[in-house]
Amino acid sequence: MMSSRCGPDARPENLLVDLHGTVRFARGLPQPQDDAMTTKNVLFLCTHNSARSILAEAILNAKAKGRFKAFSAGSAPKTAPNPDGLALLAERRHPVEGLSSKTWQVFAEPSAPPMDIIITVCDSAAGEACPVWPGHPATAHWGIQDPSAQPGDAAVRRSAFEAAYAQLEERIERLLALPEGLDGDALKAALAQIGATSTGATDAARSAA
Repeated sequence: MMSSRCGPDARPENLLVDLHGTVRFARGLPQPQDDAMTTKNVLFLCTHNSARSILAEAILNAKAKGRFKAFSAGSAPKTAPNPDGLALLAERRHPVEGLSSKTWQVFAEPSAPPMDIIITVCDSAAGEACPVWPGHPATAHWGIQDPSAQPGDAAVRRSAFEAAYAQLEERIERLLALPEGLDGDALKAALAQIGATSTGATDAARSAA
């Protein structure tokens, strides 16, 4: 079932790839959210799940210290993450071996870990019909420009990815600064404010607050 709109360091152990290349959650394997912790699961979405959402997944997992567990996916994923993005993450000491481009449908399956927060980071994904997510996750739109769409040589592409990294890092640091008990409408409003007022916000992100 699809809803009307979507927007607002290694591959997790319960993600398996079948013979057709489909990523699925394996039933019976440990879920990434530990019942003994207050970890919130966060899903970053962009259409191709190759650049912005991959950067956001890596940055949040590096900074969250158990408070959040980040995932990423897309509506029309590419076969692999963008190599310029992976190079930047590796240079900044993020584990990249398990990062992969995958369809968002795997996170709508009954066996998937429930998401607490779903954030779109590209305007096209924010406007697409998306799966009906299990539970009642808070949603927000943190739209920024696509670094992989910038024309030019390696230096220009590098600069675009550095800018996207810095913009996502700013948003994630603001997320981590929110009170731990924030939930429901208050959390959704705070996430929207982050997306609308952070550096590099697209018009769609500014209007979503």
